[in-house]
Amino acid sequence: MEWEASLIEWLQSTLGNFGMTISKVFSIIGGETVTLLILLVILFCYSKEAGKRCAMSILAASVWFPMIKNIVKRSRPYIDYEDRVKMEILPTDGTTMEQAKDLTAQGYSFPSGHAAMSAALYGTAAGQIRKKWAWILAVVMILMIGCSRFVLGVHYPTDVLVGWALGLFAMWAMALLEKKVPNENVRILILLATALPGIFWCTSHDYFTALGMLIGLAVAIPYEKKYVQFKDTRNIPAMVLRVLGALAIYFALNTLMKLPFNKEWLNTGELGANLVRCLRYAIILFVMLGIYPRCFPAFEKLFGKKAD
Repeated sequence: MEWEASLIEWLQSTLGNFGMTISKVFSIIGGETVTLLILLVILFCYSKEAGKRCAMSILAASVWFPMIKNIVKRSRPYIDYEDRVKMEILPTDGTTMEQAKDLTAQGYSFPSGHAAMSAALYGTAAGQIRKKWAWILAVVMILMIGCSRFVLGVHYPTDVLVGWALGLFAMWAMALLEKKVPNENVRILILLATALPGIFWCTSHDYFTALGMLIGLAVAIPYEKKYVQFKDTRNIPAMVLRVLGALAIYFALNTLMKLPFNKEWLNTGELGANLVRCLRYAIILFVMLGIYPRCFPAFEKLFGKKAD
C-alpha cells in the first residue's frame, strides 16, 4: 500500500545513520542465529521445561508464517519501490543485491518472520520467568525487532503487524495445547500435522528450514526423555560449555552436510533441494537436543559441581 512505502521512505530519510545502525542491530538479534542462541540459553542454562515451551512456540510461528507467505506471495518493499525504498541490510552474509531479489531464497514479505519469531520467543520466555522486568524486556525486544524490519526496507509495516499477531497466536495456541493435551509427544505431533500441508504449496527456504527443525524436535524430545534425561544446572562454566558446544554442532553439521551437494542447486526452489534442507535441519536439531546432552554430566564433573 502506498502509505507504507511513504512511511518507510520518511523513516529512512529521517533516522539517519545512527537510526539505521540501531535497526540493523535489532534485525540481527531477531534473526535465526541469535534466536537459536537465546533458545539454547533458556533450554540449557535456565530451565529445560521452559526451553521446550519456547521451542514449541518459536517453531509453531516459524512453520506457519512461511505457509502464509507462500499463499499471499507479497513482494518486498525494496523490490516494489526500488526507486524510493532502500534495502539497508542484506538478508544473509555474502548475499548480493541480485540474490536479495530472489524471493525463493529470501522468502516473501507477508508476514514478517522476524516479528513472528520474536513475539513467540520473548512472549513465551516472559511467561515462564514471570517477572515484571521480563515482560518489559519482552515488549521492548518485540517492538524493536519488528520495527527494524520495515525501517530497513525489507518488510512493510503491515507485514510486521501480522507477524506480531501470528507470533502471539503461536504462543497462546501452544499454551492452550499444553493444557488440553497432557502427552508432550502428542502435542508435537499435532503441531507437525498443522505444518506438513505446506509441502504442497511452499517453495521458499524458510518453510523447509522450520519444518526440518520441527521434525528434529519431534524425534529429539522423546529420545532425550527416554535415554538422556539431562538435568538443569546452575554451574556457570558448565552452562557456557553447554551453549558453546551446541552452537559448534549447529555450524559444523550445517557446513558438513552441504558438502556433498552443488551449492547452486541447494539454493534453488526445487523440491529435492528443499527436502535436503529439511533433512539437514532435522538432523542438526536432533543431534543438538537429543544426543549432545549426553555430554552434560561430563561438563559437571569437569567443573566440580552436580546438576540440580
